[in-house]
Amino acid sequence: MYKHALTTVAAVVALCAPLTMTACHSGNGSSSAARAATIPSAQVAVAHRGDITQVLTLAGQFQPYQVVDVHPKVSGYMVRINVDIGDIVHAGQVLAVLEVPELNAQLQQTIFQVQQSQQEIARAQNEISRTEALDVALHKEAVRLQKAAATRPGLIAQQEIDDAVAKDLSAQAQIDAAKAAMAAAQEHANSARADNQRVQALEDYTKVTAPIDGVVIWRYADTGALIQGGTNSDSQALPIVRLSQSGLLRLRVPVPEDDVDFVHLGDILKVRVDAVNRSFDGKVVRFTRNLNFETRTMETEVDVENKDLALDPGMYAYTMLQLGQAKNVVTIPVNALELNAKNQKTVYVLDSNNRIHIRPVTVGIEGSQLAEVKSGLQPGERVILGGQDNYQDNEEVNPILASSPASETVQKSGGEIDMDADSNGGNQ
Repeated sequence: MYKHALTTVAAVVALCAPLTMTACHSGNGSSSAARAATIPSAQVAVAHRGDITQVLTLAGQFQPYQVVDVHPKVSGYMVRINVDIGDIVHAGQVLAVLEVPELNAQLQQTIFQVQQSQQEIARAQNEISRTEALDVALHKEAVRLQKAAATRPGLIAQQEIDDAVAKDLSAQAQIDAAKAAMAAAQEHANSARADNQRVQALEDYTKVTAPIDGVVIWRYADTGALIQGGTNSDSQALPIVRLSQSGLLRLRVPVPEDDVDFVHLGDILKVRVDAVNRSFDGKVVRFTRNLNFETRTMETEVDVENKDLALDPGMYAYTMLQLGQAKNVVTIPVNALELNAKNQKTVYVLDSNNRIHIRPVTVGIEGSQLAEVKSGLQPGERVILGGQDNYQDNEEVNPILASSPASETVQKSGGEIDMDADSNGGNQ
């Protein structure tokens, strides 16, 4: 009986042992699960090395480099016009010929005056030669009489000697007068030649020539029309033709006020012209350094070679201007940045134990998605994305890794094209 009781107790103990162990293990699991449930989750991103580029997209319009209204300098009848709309002309090419009959008469008169002045010079030269020869003869005669009177006093009357000396002095005065007449004749000849050149220049102006290489974009006169000279500012004289220098174009783009500081001479713009399916690089050559009060933009110009005339003034172009660029820098998503009470930018960094450390950082270029971190963060470190107010320094979190790009190109849209701007291009 005693032996049977021991056996029953042993069986009960053996049966309870697994139950006790099971109860103990069940208590430890509940504790770990409860602890894990108290650790908050946080989305994190890894700091990478990459590039951030800011690009300004602008719409621009091509303008001729110059537009010139060609006026004649003299008034006359149109004898012939050699060009029409769309013709390509070169500097010095005769565009039209005028007839001015009274100008021809003036030119002939000036030619006669030049010839007459040359004859006056010839007469003055002959007069100088004559008076010089006469002076030599009279001077020799006076010298001989004086020598003879000195050798044999009383042989020659003093009156005769005085007359010879007076004639000698008179001949010298005649030489001076002849030289003065020569100078006057030369001055008259110079005046006649200048007048001839003036009238000849006016005569030359009856042939109207192109001042620049360009394209005739409008024609205002026909053969037989009376054309008024363009020298009188009071007259409303029409030009003969209008020329556009289209072999070199100005691409004008309006840069918004916020981006004016990024514009520098020599900056490269990517240019796209959809009308001719053409892309090329342009260089900023000038800008107004002045904002339009209405559009708050600054006109910026790019010179574009157009020797084949493939581009027409008035065409639209789309340009891309690089505003800022940071290459091979530490980048993080912009929502990883937080401002502290001192208005400093900070990031919430996780250590190897997933504990938070609030760290100030220096930020460079900021895009729409990424920001450049100049100091305060190393590549590979993890930062919390958004909701930083929900976490404390040295707090442990459960990280949830979010994917983020390492590089970004930020495109900004610029101002609209000013359709009321001067469409005639450059200096006129």
